[in-house]
Formats: sequence, C-alpha cells, structure tokens
Amino acid sequence: MNDLQESMDMFIRAYTQETFEGDGVVVNRLFPISERMNFDPFVLWDHFDITAGHGFPDHPHRGFEAITYMLNGGMHHKDNLGNDAFVDKGGAQVFCAGAGMVHSEMPAEKGQSMGIQLWINLPKRLKTIKPSYQQVLSENLPVTTFEGGNCRTIVGEGSPIELHTDVTYQHVSLNKDKHYQIYINQGSNAIIYVLSGRLMLGDEAAGLTEAFLIESKQEQNLSIRADKDSEFMFCCGVPHQEPIHQHGPYVD
Repeated sequence: MNDLQESMDMFIRAYTQETFEGDGVVVNRLFPISERMNFDPFVLWDHFDITAGHGFPDHPHRGFEAITYMLNGGMHHKDNLGNDAFVDKGGAQVFCAGAGMVHSEMPAEKGQSMGIQLWINLPKRLKTIKPSYQQVLSENLPVTTFEGGNCRTIVGEGSPIELHTDVTYQHVSLNKDKHYQIYINQGSNAIIYVLSGRLMLGDEAAGLTEAFLIESKQEQNLSIRADKDSEFMFCCGVPHQEPIHQHGPYVD
C-alpha cells in the first residue's frame, strides 16, 4: 500500500460505464452503475456528449439538486416553473427538484454539446422544499490562473451558485508536469474526474473518463501532477449520512 492509500480511509480508481439515456443520448456514467450506486452526497455523475436533434425531453425529478456544466456547445432548459433559458460553454444550469418538478434539457441546434451533469442529494429535512432554478453564464463563474494552468470555480468561493449541501466544484486545466493542490475537508467525499490527458495522484494514475474517488476521514492536502496536458473536474462534499433511496429520476 502506498503513502497515498495509507493516509486515507478509502481511495478508489473508478471507471465510467456507457449508458443510454433520454432521446438517443449515450453518457459516460461514473454512478449510479452496478458497481457503485452513489457516493454520498453525490448520487449521479454523467459525462454527456449530445448530437443536435437528441437530448432529454420532458421528464420529472424530485429529492435532489443538479448542476449541468457545459464544456462545449450549449443546453436549453425548460421547466414547469416557467423557466426557459439557454447556457453555453463554461456556464451552468442549476435546479433544486425538491418536492418535484418537470423539465427538459435539449442541446444546441448545431454541433456537439458536451458537459457534466452532477446530482447532489438533499438531506431528508429538505426533500419537500419548493423547487427552483438558477442559470449562471460563463462570465459569472470566477477563473483563477496559476503557473501551468487555471481553475474555474463552479461552486465555491466567488461563485454565485448556492446549494443546500456544502460542496466545492471546480474545472481545472493543468499543463504537462505541473502540479495542482486540492484540499479535502475532514469527513468529506471527493471526486477527481479526468476529462482529457492523464493525472498522477501519488503513485496512482487516471486517464480519460477515469476518476479517483476519495473518502477522507481526516483533512487532506493532495498534490495532483499532469502526466500530459490535462483537464479534470474536482468535486468535494460533506455526506449527509442518511439512507439514499434512489430510483430512476427520483432520490427519496
């Protein structure tokens, strides 16, 4: 066992699974899959790449919050709350399904639309709150540059996005042989998901559509090195430590 594994209660190198969703959409799904239903407080992670003309027609949700972050192209969100909006590359659409809502998500009318959809469980006491929607354009998400890369904060310091769960969510670009430090609070669960390139975390490596899942019972300050020019998502959240009843579009 290497030093990285010894310093953590759980460290897993995870893989996505191709899954069919919506109208003709294939996603790379980190969870829920047969090997891993969720990663408290996170209950779904989909990396999608949608061709124009396909997408997600009207469908219901309840019991969680979701962030659709666009890496390329765009997404049109429409719901029964009266929201009708489009967000493109670098922006995010956020909804709290709460007691229940119906929405659709359809990609830009031309080209490919690629992004990450992340679902975050609501604690039991908030399952029946009123649903809501928020859209944040690319220019409103803070970007920090550093030697060898940059970081866009989707949720966290400087971002206008507010959730009901304590979460940090970042999109990081890192040049070959450069390092990036990530901080994980005690008791948090973290995801490092590789969009492109190859990352090294200690002696462990992960490449395209692979991920590191980290369950940390103690405070962690980890150094990630890019084995080649890379992009990745970093997400960290505090578990609710409650039973998760996940079935289709609902998390009760």
